[in-house]
Amino acid sequence: AVDWLSYSFLYVRMLRNPSLYGIHNPEKTLEEDPTLKQRRMDLAHTAACLLEKSQLLRYDRRSGSLQSTPLGRVSSHFYISHSSMALYSRHLRPNMADIELLRLFSLSGEFAHITVREEEKLELTKLASKVPIPVKESPSEPSAKVNILLQAYISRLKLDGFALVADMAFVQQSAARIMRCLFEIALKRNWAQLIKVTLNFANMVSTRVWKSQSPLRQFKGVPEIICRKLERKSDIEWNRYYDLPPSDLGELVGVPKMGRTLHKLVHQFPKLELSAHVQPITRSMLRVELTLVPDFQFDINVHGYVQLFHVFVEDVNGEITLHHEMFSLKSSEAEEEQTVLFTVPILDPLPPQYFIRVISDRWLHSESLLAISFRDLILPSRFPPPTELLDLQPLPISALGNNKTILSLYTDNHNNHDTAGFKEFNPIQTQTFSELFKTNHNSLICAPTGSGKTICSEFAILRMLSTNPNGKCVYVVPKDQVSTQRAKNWKHRFGDILGVKVCQLTGETTPDLRLLNESQICVCTVKQWDALSRRWRQRKSVQAVSLFIVDELHLLGGEDGPTLEIIISRMRFISSQMNDKSIRIVGLGASLANAKEVGEWMGVPSKSLFNFSPKVRPVPLEIYLQSFDVNSFSGRLLAMGKPVYNAVVRHSEDKPVIIFVPSRRQAQLTAIDLMTYGETLGTSTSVGSNHKTFFTTDVDETKVADMASNLKEAALQQVVTAGVGFLHEGMVQSDWDLILKMYRSNTLRVLVCPFDLCWKVSDPTHLVVIMGTESFDGREKRYVDHPIADLLQMMGKASRPLLDSNGKCVILCHAPKKEHLKKLLYEPLPIESHLDHYLHDHVNSEIVTKTIGNMQDAVDYITWTLLYRRFVKNPNYYNLQGTSASHLSDHLSEMVETVINDLEESKCCQMNDEGEVSPLNLGMIAAYYYIQYTTIELIASSITAKTKTRGVMEILSAASEFSNLPIRQGEERSLRMIARGLTHKLPNAALFNDPNTKALILLQCHFSRKSLSTDLRSDQKLIIGQSVSLIQAIVDVISSNGWLRPALAAMELSQMVVQALWNKDNVLLQIPHFTKEIVKRCEDHDGEEPIESVFDILSLEDDVRNDLLRLPDEKMADVAVFCNNYPNIDVTFDVQDKDDVTAGDPVQVLVQLEREVDEDDDEEELEQLGIVAAPLFPKEKREGWWIVVGDTKTNSILSLKRVSLQQKQKVMLEFIAPEEAGDYNLTLFCMSDSYLGCDQEYPIPLSVAVGDSDDDDDDDDSDDSEE
Repeated sequence: AVDWLSYSFLYVRMLRNPSLYGIHNPEKTLEEDPTLKQRRMDLAHTAACLLEKSQLLRYDRRSGSLQSTPLGRVSSHFYISHSSMALYSRHLRPNMADIELLRLFSLSGEFAHITVREEEKLELTKLASKVPIPVKESPSEPSAKVNILLQAYISRLKLDGFALVADMAFVQQSAARIMRCLFEIALKRNWAQLIKVTLNFANMVSTRVWKSQSPLRQFKGVPEIICRKLERKSDIEWNRYYDLPPSDLGELVGVPKMGRTLHKLVHQFPKLELSAHVQPITRSMLRVELTLVPDFQFDINVHGYVQLFHVFVEDVNGEITLHHEMFSLKSSEAEEEQTVLFTVPILDPLPPQYFIRVISDRWLHSESLLAISFRDLILPSRFPPPTELLDLQPLPISALGNNKTILSLYTDNHNNHDTAGFKEFNPIQTQTFSELFKTNHNSLICAPTGSGKTICSEFAILRMLSTNPNGKCVYVVPKDQVSTQRAKNWKHRFGDILGVKVCQLTGETTPDLRLLNESQICVCTVKQWDALSRRWRQRKSVQAVSLFIVDELHLLGGEDGPTLEIIISRMRFISSQMNDKSIRIVGLGASLANAKEVGEWMGVPSKSLFNFSPKVRPVPLEIYLQSFDVNSFSGRLLAMGKPVYNAVVRHSEDKPVIIFVPSRRQAQLTAIDLMTYGETLGTSTSVGSNHKTFFTTDVDETKVADMASNLKEAALQQVVTAGVGFLHEGMVQSDWDLILKMYRSNTLRVLVCPFDLCWKVSDPTHLVVIMGTESFDGREKRYVDHPIADLLQMMGKASRPLLDSNGKCVILCHAPKKEHLKKLLYEPLPIESHLDHYLHDHVNSEIVTKTIGNMQDAVDYITWTLLYRRFVKNPNYYNLQGTSASHLSDHLSEMVETVINDLEESKCCQMNDEGEVSPLNLGMIAAYYYIQYTTIELIASSITAKTKTRGVMEILSAASEFSNLPIRQGEERSLRMIARGLTHKLPNAALFNDPNTKALILLQCHFSRKSLSTDLRSDQKLIIGQSVSLIQAIVDVISSNGWLRPALAAMELSQMVVQALWNKDNVLLQIPHFTKEIVKRCEDHDGEEPIESVFDILSLEDDVRNDLLRLPDEKMADVAVFCNNYPNIDVTFDVQDKDDVTAGDPVQVLVQLEREVDEDDDEEELEQLGIVAAPLFPKEKREGWWIVVGDTKTNSILSLKRVSLQQKQKVMLEFIAPEEAGDYNLTLFCMSDSYLGCDQEYPIPLSVAVGDSDDDDDDDDSDDSEE
């Protein structure tokens, strides 16, 4: 404030003429204080004290810091003087009537200089009798004059005196903002009645219509006479006008011609239909899903592009507002129903009902009301208290025994912050140690993120390794990023130090089974384990598991929750089925409110259940919540810019900081903002020694500048020189590694990253700043809250056990969300199951593995899940109306019946008259390839005998697997731009905010090798990774229909996906670094043989090859690797007993594949055979081959098998000979799934003799999809 004053004219004059500005003894004062700093301090202090008295700011006299308050922000936004604000604070009451409100308005400081002139008194007295709301004071009072003029303005009364007209203009200009200001104050105080009154007045001033007048006056150009007639018919309520036809409306006003116009206006009046779905989350919190359906004609000329509405939740008496948020209806979405999600507190004792009121921000009378009755509400049962953290002596490392190697896991620094050489275990590890390391009980440990739970799981592993050396441990976690980190750490520690084989699963069934078989500790994600353990009865390696560890259990409520729930239930079931041994299950998660139940479901005895409170952390965490009132998302982020900088300066104490932001773009913007604020606001005291940047004192800035020059991204180079770095998903790997390396070495102190990286970035920090707790979801076209698990994960990063005595977390959020966040972050998390919405695929897989054979089996299957236990505890959440046994059994049977009927409809299973359920072909394919039943149904109904590659590509992109691709803000526009240049035009019905359209566009971009933005590139990787197994399923569905050409088209699509080329492109483009120019030179080369295939490149002379390719040596090496890996396969086949094939008899064809290999390859090179060289495919892939016998004439497949090939492979294909005798020309196709241009086909001539008897089954299609 003192600096700010030095820029004013006042300061210049004070220096020139001090005595005029009340400075005593000017000469002496100026001598002691030449810049008058003390005088400016006094002025600032006096102003701050005055403002603090009016509650417009918080003034900390000790540090001199000034902080704005909500009221202060209102006053500044509406330009209201502090004296008026003080007046409003004193006189506003919750239930003021119009008379009192207008009186308070007229006392505002803004009108202090308005006086009543002698000649106006007569006219004011006349006006006072005409205005609708009585004025108490005599018209000669200035406040009465303001009051009368405001009412005269709204009533559109004519004035005579010019002076009055001028005063009225002034009153009217101030009125709108003062009324809005009063409305905002009422909002801050949650006074429901006053909110409605002030909002009405604000709108009356802006439209110049009284609330008692006809709502139609708010439209321009409605004749006065018609409005008068409507106002005389006051016995007809406004809501009834909606139901009247045009003719009745015309008669009502006595002008039949106006009927249609009135009808149109009535239906353009903003009106919303409301409906709400209410779910209790805890006994004190209610989740409301409010659906708003616009019930009016949206016209841009009348309504503009956006209509704003206020959503209020009021208590039963309509006195207190429990929740308020803004809702904006855009013209582009005026036809669709909109959803608003929020939570409201449940008051105690439970009231009979709440009211949801939605009021238009600009239209009088546009209001909808919905009552939510609590008559049938059953609140969830109370949660048991958390486990006490006992005050125990911390256990030393030596508690693990005397084995030096085991102790070295914890004493040496394995460049891992969790276990960097510590001497003793923390309190949580100490308290859980004996249960985990001394017993074999199932255990559940819930504690806040960052409490060292991973080490607790290592106790269980060490117990298994010491008591059962052949034991097998599976560690499952919902997030890929966590599983990669865990595998890397354990491979180094358990693998290298203890010599235990640790593996991470890949998601491909065959290699995964091999890995599981060979290793002792296996790390995988939920989906990978679900796919492997589905067929546990046949898979010995799944039955061999003796320790099953599940991490991040609180994600049971997240998107992978249902699958997580199924695999835990399945492991419990397997354990109960194995008589000779049981599986030990250990669960780890954040603090749960209903941990007792989760523990009972996992079979955990009560003394092995540890559920610590969220407040118990080995490193105490200070949480600061700061809320922002700005309603627009981008405006809110702008407003957060400086508070983020202040938080870093105030709380970081020269220690590392991680800032989480809503999106990739925001990460870059925030990093640049921090750099700018640092340069403009930095002072030498606040941030290290060099005050303009965020470096600590010991950082050599020239070194940093050198490092920065190695970065690829321009914005990064810039911010790194200020000590700030940012990360995002689509970064070049080298940039990512360098930034993290600089952060870990403390060169960079501040790291900014999008919130979804909180699982991938494993580094701890001293201060976490969460900038905004919501992000844009393009599919729903709205902003959605971050998952609570993500918030807990981010907060958990603020924990450095051996470096800090405490961690800090600053959360900046939207004001309406603050209370809700407080509840969720300070109290344990209640976990609900979402399995009831995702049962289909799991039930289908169990029908295929014969676990479910009828309805009763399905019901029994559900009783193993957490869902079943939650039904009784929180019935309303699951739409149950009671908790009795009959309620429960009815609900279960109905649920199972619905699921099985849906599966029957999509032809995945069938049910006979006895009620037995058996799997059908489509169901088996879906379960085998781990794809959703809706996808299989779509494939089966869309494929025809004539489908070509383009058709298969469209079917592939429509798979349900892609329906949860994110659509980011502004992405529709960029997708529309890309779509213009696609090889195949999109279908006419394609919507650009549809994830499946996005998948189709990105697939085509992949084949055309188009360069994409970072975000789209990471989405494209996801799509490509999932496509291969989907295409294999498509081939199986086609082959069960027995169609040849579509199957070959799908196989070609698989090659296109792996090599990122169109099937019409030259096959040479698969080779790394080959460009169109090189291919052109190869085509134009006039040697003895034309260069058409990869083998031709190999057979060229070296000098010719060098001349054609003109590539540097390292690129030549890549070319050589690719060409040597390119499969050169010899195919031989033999039709068994081909001379006596008779009609309708089985025919066997023995096919032998052999890869040509160099004689001198060692074992390792042979092991590498069959790994595909595909630089643009995101995962490692092994070659697969489809061997097909088909008849091209009739477009039919007789037999199909899929094989993998290392060196040699024999395949026996069987099919039924055609019914009619004669000569047939069949074809044997050998199709690759990974390379273009190496497919082979051979004719198989077949002579069929007349058969003896005709009792054979005429099915010519043996569906031999590889199992």
